[in-house]
Amino acid sequence: MSTVQSIDRAFAVLRALLPGAAGVTEIADRVQLPKSTVSRLLSTLEELGAVEQVSAGGGYRIGAGLAELGAAARPGRTLVGAARPVLVELSRTTGESTGLSVPDGAEMLYLDQVNPDHELQVRDWTGTRIPMHAVPSGQVALAAMTDDRLETYLAAPLAAFTPHTLTDPDAVRTRIAEVRTQGYALAVDEFAVGLSSIAAGIRDHTGRVVGAIHVYGPTYRLHTERDSSQPAQPAELGRLVVEAAGRIELP
Repeated sequence: MSTVQSIDRAFAVLRALLPGAAGVTEIADRVQLPKSTVSRLLSTLEELGAVEQVSAGGGYRIGAGLAELGAAARPGRTLVGAARPVLVELSRTTGESTGLSVPDGAEMLYLDQVNPDHELQVRDWTGTRIPMHAVPSGQVALAAMTDDRLETYLAAPLAAFTPHTLTDPDAVRTRIAEVRTQGYALAVDEFAVGLSSIAAGIRDHTGRVVGAIHVYGPTYRLHTERDSSQPAQPAELGRLVVEAAGRIELP
């Protein structure tokens, strides 16, 4: 099969998913290709983030990676453009740095950051990729996965970045259960000692998590009492981040 033919068939498979999720057999019927060919194409597209499995044996749907590319075709309506005003407002409200990230394979890709007017600031993480288990934004993405996809992620070695990084699959499962219950993830010193972060998922019009918004800063600032105008308690920050994520309007 030539490269051009492979690309043509891949796009045919993607177009077949525009009406909604579908299984291999249904897609093969729509595009008039052998099931084995469609299965191989879907496997490659899934690795690239262009499609994702709805659940074990439940078919495939358009993935977050392709949705982000589609949003980029609408000037001013990209995820970054939609999130930027919310990041600015959230940074002003909390007095801390705020950021935006999206799932990229088994990692989170950081797309934007807004810093407050502090003498001591966190570094700019824009353009950085970090394994999902090591940061709250990634834990939010893991919490949005089906249990089967989560177990696939946990089957691989979990890299440690500090003594506090969650590297035990059971510890990650416990954290994911907390995230699913409270709607946000909190990590203290898990990716970098002295850095704490709280993240919540950004959902598209179908309710699917396509990214995360987060507040992060020095651990001593996020976990000590401060002026009441600058909420410091994790639960309060979690509420603010969840509300901020809900204000990001996507096409």
